[in-house]
Amino acid sequence: MSTEATISSMSAYAILGCGSVGYAVAEELVEEGRDVLILDKDESRVESLRDQDLNAQQTDISDETVKTAVADREVVLILASDVEANKAAVAAIREQDNDQFIVARASDPVTEDELDELGADAVINPSEVIANSALRSLESGELEYKTDQLAAILESSADSVAILTQKNPDPDSIASAAALEAIAESHDAEADILYDGDIGHQENRAFVNVLGIKLTSESKEQTLSAYDVIALVDHADFETPGLDRTVDIVIDHCEPEEEIDASFSDIRPSMSATSTILTKYLQEFDMSPTEVVATALLYGIRSETFDFKRETSPADLTAAAYLYPFADHDTLEQVESPSMSPETLDILAEGIQNREVQGSHLVSNAGFVRDRDALGQAAQHLLKLEGITTTAVFGIADDRIYLSARSKDVRIDIEKILEDAFADIGETGGHSTQGDVEIPLGIFTGIETTDGNRDTLLQLTEEAVRRKLLEAMGVEGAESGNGN
Repeated sequence: MSTEATISSMSAYAILGCGSVGYAVAEELVEEGRDVLILDKDESRVESLRDQDLNAQQTDISDETVKTAVADREVVLILASDVEANKAAVAAIREQDNDQFIVARASDPVTEDELDELGADAVINPSEVIANSALRSLESGELEYKTDQLAAILESSADSVAILTQKNPDPDSIASAAALEAIAESHDAEADILYDGDIGHQENRAFVNVLGIKLTSESKEQTLSAYDVIALVDHADFETPGLDRTVDIVIDHCEPEEEIDASFSDIRPSMSATSTILTKYLQEFDMSPTEVVATALLYGIRSETFDFKRETSPADLTAAAYLYPFADHDTLEQVESPSMSPETLDILAEGIQNREVQGSHLVSNAGFVRDRDALGQAAQHLLKLEGITTTAVFGIADDRIYLSARSKDVRIDIEKILEDAFADIGETGGHSTQGDVEIPLGIFTGIETTDGNRDTLLQLTEEAVRRKLLEAMGVEGAESGNGN
């Protein structure tokens, strides 16, 4: 019998060691109609089990003869509190040339490894099980408490809510805002989603347009003081220009650099996306998400985790599984495969033409650009070149240098590399596999930016950007030049 067969499809079980853990398992299996044989060395315990019409035999499970007693059993659960006896039982049973599925009880990480080496298919540690159960209960209780807090704010003082996204919002920020908007409106509060900057990336524009999510630029909106409640969702920068009052609600998956003074705050670094947190709130509020909100949240989680390939937590996976049946997957496909704009194509062409390759690292200058978000798309496309594991594309827009980097090398943390290279002269942000930098154009030269010297500035800064980046990547002393 293959060990790939699921335990639920098997019928013949043996439980070795029937203390409190073994007895609980035996009860459950018998309730399900399974054929269960119990072996325990305690005579009085065996008699008690027989009195309950359970098939129990007195056997010392540390004795080598135990392998004969369980030879006809498909699954063997070795659950005694005596871990040395458990190890002896695993070793004896594995001496037989059969394919029984063995679950064994450990007491600590060391015995977990020992039982695994002896041939147990699965090892459980009751202490870890209890701890995990306690943490799940704690998380559930905390979420219930937070939900009550959030509801109290929305119900007591909120006729109007301003939901602020991060600057140049990404899908996670937009989706989280859309979910909070739905929650606010379910509590009879009018909500507006406000953003600063641009929605420049083609996928992000497609995301907003296809789903019909309404966002308003802060510069075109009335003053924030006109709102009863201010909420920052996946905001990243918690210092908001023009905000001269206390923030009421903060929800994010990133820890702020400074403590936040907010009436309600829920920061969860253990989750990889703010969309995951908002999904939990929808569930706790017993709100079935609309197709638009579910699609947005699912895309927000997938985008933030690179389709579950980057820093994905169990909570992200369970949230995505919950959202999946509510989402419009045809719309998701439209969002994920937008047509490439002429600007992106031009930047990609410049990136290829001006590339410098050092080993598996590629750095390129795209020159003057109109759409800075196209730099990230170009960096992602260049990552597909043969032999390339890390890319960085930079360009100039609005008197600033913008750089986007991507990597599929698990040994590299792009966010840290960009911080090491540019944190002292510009703004950096990102994750281990992608990051962005924004630097004042004249910072390397001290020359004031004018229309007449832009090309000179580009030439002067290009070498400095390349050098600092390659040095931070560990490619020190690399000669500059075209890597064609």
